[in-house]
Amino acid sequence: MESVANLAHGFEVALGLENLLYCLVGVVLGTFVGVLPGLGTVTAISMLLPFTFGLDPVPSIIMLSGIFYGGLFGGSTASILLNLPGTPASAVVALDGYPMAKAGRAGVPLFMTAVASFVGGWSAIFAVVFAAPAITQIALEFGPSEYFSMMLFGLLAAAFFATDSFLRAIGMVLVGILMGLVGMDIVSGMMRFTFGIPIMAEGLSFIVVAMALFGLSEVIRNLEPNAGREIMKTGGGWRSMMPSREEAKRSIGAIIRGTGLGSFLGALPGAGPTISSFIAYALETRVARDPERFGKGAIEGVVAPEAANNAAAQTGYIPTLTLGIPGDAVGALILGMLIMNGIAPGPRVISGHPDLFWGLLASMLIGNFLLLWVNIPFIGIWVRILSIPYRILFPMIVIFLAIGVYSVANSPFQVLLLAGLGIVGYLFMKLDCPAAPLLLGLILGPMIEENLRRALLLGRGSPTILFETPISAVLLAMCGLLLVLMVVRGVFGFLRKRSRVH
Repeated sequence: MESVANLAHGFEVALGLENLLYCLVGVVLGTFVGVLPGLGTVTAISMLLPFTFGLDPVPSIIMLSGIFYGGLFGGSTASILLNLPGTPASAVVALDGYPMAKAGRAGVPLFMTAVASFVGGWSAIFAVVFAAPAITQIALEFGPSEYFSMMLFGLLAAAFFATDSFLRAIGMVLVGILMGLVGMDIVSGMMRFTFGIPIMAEGLSFIVVAMALFGLSEVIRNLEPNAGREIMKTGGGWRSMMPSREEAKRSIGAIIRGTGLGSFLGALPGAGPTISSFIAYALETRVARDPERFGKGAIEGVVAPEAANNAAAQTGYIPTLTLGIPGDAVGALILGMLIMNGIAPGPRVISGHPDLFWGLLASMLIGNFLLLWVNIPFIGIWVRILSIPYRILFPMIVIFLAIGVYSVANSPFQVLLLAGLGIVGYLFMKLDCPAAPLLLGLILGPMIEENLRRALLLGRGSPTILFETPISAVLLAMCGLLLVLMVVRGVFGFLRKRSRVH
């Protein structure tokens, strides 16, 4: 009953005219930022952070949070329509959303991602309301060994679901890890794989790599003489947005699993929406009776990651506010805003600043409803993008890509890097090498290295420290099981092909 009373107090705060207005501004701006590939919620929040200095902390955090989960909400739009991930977390949505758009059913994944985001967001918020103390306690149990094991499991899971050829998938994961290690070493300060280019000291931007491998490579493929690119025109009516009965049935379980997974992973510092969406996709391919549908337009491959990343965005405020540990760059920006306003994040933030904590949770419930109300009427407009002739559409895509990557560091080198990686992505596509494991390797590579080195320092160089805690030991055992399953699947696949030849 105490949680219900606290949430009621939060609604009193969130429904104030000023806070409600800032919530609406945040979610609308976040949706716009998410739809535009390359801009990103981190950039938008960084630009707006100085404007919050004159505001009270409550409307400030409500607006910045609205931009964050609004960006996740809108990030799937460009992924589904044009194979351009609007945010890192929406990259995996393109794997099945884009094939559905090419099949003339763009309205269905756009509508279902809106529903999945709404359900995932609301469920995660209620989980925070009633289970915040327990989730915080679990998060405190995670140290460097546990994070290393969890991220290693995420990489292997990505390789496991990506393709029938585990050697290709593992190879792409390793390529992604190597790309993630480009730049300055976090411990020694030495430059690695920079080839003497100063701007490479900051490493390869995820935005540039994702745009090249998903966006530019697709443009190059569609410009082949016999590419046969033909996207059917889709009406914008309600009937075109509705999934079939079988798709709706499959979506229910996928949304529930994605929400639960995202709610848990989001509460762990460093996990966040991106990892949650990839692992949610991996889980769906494992529980499906016919996993060969994935990558060709499986609705579960759209709704599960979308529910997971939005749920993780909501529960990600648990470590940020109650532990003072930001889960990602957005959390770090919000943490800085609170500190500048004299609010010290920690276990006492709930009791010491109830207006802030409970007002934020209530505003998220309101904001997710506003997102649903604002976005669904625009689905018909987004779908009409597919009716634009490709000779007009592809120059527009390339221009958006160039502007997006140039804004990463205001450097022409990023545009040249986009072009080079776009050609590499096209070659990967021709060789049937999946891009998703590479992207996850790029994201998790530096984090895996950092946590492994921390764990080894704590263990004085002994790798046995990775097996000393139950959580880490279980996760590493699951990693070993995945490797065995990949080898077995590879052997059976080889024998099956050989038997067909004979």
